[in-house]
Amino acid sequence: MNGDSEHAAALVRAAQRGDRMAMHDLLDLLAPYVGRICGPIALDDGPDAAQEALIAIFRGIRGLRDPAAVFGWARSIAIREAIRMARRSQHTRAPDLDDVPQPGDPLLAADVRDVLCRLSPEHRAVLVLRDLEGHGERAVGELLEISTGTVKSRLHRARLSFRKAWR
Repeated sequence: MNGDSEHAAALVRAAQRGDRMAMHDLLDLLAPYVGRICGPIALDDGPDAAQEALIAIFRGIRGLRDPAAVFGWARSIAIREAIRMARRSQHTRAPDLDDVPQPGDPLLAADVRDVLCRLSPEHRAVLVLRDLEGHGERAVGELLEISTGTVKSRLHRARLSFRKAWR
């Protein structure tokens, strides 16, 4: 992503000067990245969360002090919007994990998305950032603005719930 980072930083600087095409190109560059973050956290509301994150990026670009940090800044916004959307969604009440069909049940083939639906937005966020995005526990804590101990606790619970639902 290094080439993308340099290109993005140049686009940020131009967008901050009022270049509308640069802003358009920057949002086009960031959209897939933001979508990959929002999707697994906000699930069905992932596209809406990504759109809200891109709007926040558009509105806040002038306040970004370090153009080279645009991907980290966008990631923080995407996580915040994905969690906010997931909380607002009617899907925030996780179904009882005891109701998950047993392996081989012909009525439902559990997939990752179905299992993620069963986790709270907070647990999905920690699991996605740590296990899918590969961030360390300290970085996840900083991104979510929670302590490392809380990250560890949520990650442990999320993994247990995920394994239970996956069976």
